[in-house]
Amino acid sequence: MSRIALFGATSEIGGEIITRLAPDNDLVLAARRPEALEDLKASCRTAGARSVETVFFDATDCAAQPGVIETIEEQGPIDIAIATFGVLGDQQLAERDGGEVERVLHTDFTAQAVLLTELSGRMKARGHGDLVAFSSIAGARVRRPNYVYGSAKAGLDGFCQGMQDALRGTGVTLTVVRPGFVIGQMTEGMDPAPLSVTPDVVAHAVVTALKTGTPDVWVPRSLGVLATVMRLVPRFLWRRAPR
Repeated sequence: MSRIALFGATSEIGGEIITRLAPDNDLVLAARRPEALEDLKASCRTAGARSVETVFFDATDCAAQPGVIETIEEQGPIDIAIATFGVLGDQQLAERDGGEVERVLHTDFTAQAVLLTELSGRMKARGHGDLVAFSSIAGARVRRPNYVYGSAKAGLDGFCQGMQDALRGTGVTLTVVRPGFVIGQMTEGMDPAPLSVTPDVVAHAVVTALKTGTPDVWVPRSLGVLATVMRLVPRFLWRRAPR
């Protein structure tokens, strides 16, 4: 039995993951709109969760994050924490509006890094725990069409790699998930890119990684090879790359 907290519980991927992890576990669904989680709560109970509770969580309010974690842990320590919040942002708007740049970088990098730091500190003190963070193929090499979002993910990916190294020997693990284009609500209206996946495919990969202790996950796996090739493309060609 584990106590599992999902930060960003209104995300499709997060919902798919937590439902798969529900059987015989205590779940905490943390989101800015807890009232929107009734269907997910019901699905988790049907899947066999021992208990399901909801907590208000505004990911962008970094100062409030420790308090949210403390509230969750009043009922018991978090064994597994999964962060699935994030925004794609509006690239065209960001190129003329610094406020949009700040919004994307703060949500997709700063807020994530702060949460992972707060959670890992508590887990290290206990000597155990599992963390899951989401990077992206967009962070493997930043491209012109989405360089604001891509740079946020690149920064987060570097942060997570450093944290993975720092956590060695502490009993705490950090799994970094790097999906490609995910077909879902977040990308509605966009043409799917090559090697696209759906939220259920990502969720299956995450649950498998937690069971096997795999620290780095590409979804699909072939994306890891593509990321290696991407780094070798000359910049004069790379700047012409489509979305």
